[in-house]
Amino acid sequence: MEQFSDCAISTHVVTAAGSPNDSMQYNPHMLALAAAVSATAAVAAGYQSMAPTAQWYGQTFTGLPHGSRQLALTYDDGPNDPHTLRLLEVLAKHNVHATFFLIGRYVQQHPEIVREIVQAGHVVGNHTFTHPLLIFKSEVEIRRQLTQCRDALQDAIAKPSNLFRPPFGGRRPAVLRLARELGLEPVMWNVTGYDWNAPPAAAIERKVAKQIHGGNVILLHDGGHKQMGADRSQTVIATDHLIPRYNEEGYEFVTIPQMMVKLAAS
Repeated sequence: MEQFSDCAISTHVVTAAGSPNDSMQYNPHMLALAAAVSATAAVAAGYQSMAPTAQWYGQTFTGLPHGSRQLALTYDDGPNDPHTLRLLEVLAKHNVHATFFLIGRYVQQHPEIVREIVQAGHVVGNHTFTHPLLIFKSEVEIRRQLTQCRDALQDAIAKPSNLFRPPFGGRRPAVLRLARELGLEPVMWNVTGYDWNAPPAAAIERKVAKQIHGGNVILLHDGGHKQMGADRSQTVIATDHLIPRYNEEGYEFVTIPQMMVKLAAS
């Protein structure tokens, strides 16, 4: 992980008489301050590398300004048999399009599901090939993860995707730089259903409802990064309930590219 610039902390050393000491007896209070500053910087660095809306390490897309009447449903870790297909049925029922961030190795296993996603009018994005935490990976490995997923998507649907979501949201400057060098736009989120452990649909809905303020990118999961076949039935049910709820409140569900166009025009 890349480090912050060094913090220049002066630890002026004095003797009991107040004059410089050639034997370098360090002031314990200044050492404690230096340690505290270092610890604070480490905590801040860790937060910025994982928090979905943090921007220290580079600009990422997280949604529209508060109060917008658009919402974007996004789903990670697919394609997943059979729950991605069940989700497509729910989205078609409500005439809503979403954005799917797909894992390359699953794309290779089920390219037919990826084709169904695209044929239904949804958007797909790059979620790396095997879903590693990229902040701990070398630049060579980061590039490999992105290009292998890109190639898998190209093979499945005969066109590239220009969207990228880092696994777990983990990124450092090199991750975002390499993504952009490959023509990928980093996309994060500002609402999550906390559905990766498959809680009941009602719990997912409550988590989402507490965070909605308009202009949100909503993170849900149609798959699981550990294995194909993760149970996402509760997410499918939650989606079926969330869409009519927010349609009735005057919100419009759009894809990430549609939301980006809206932001660019504002």
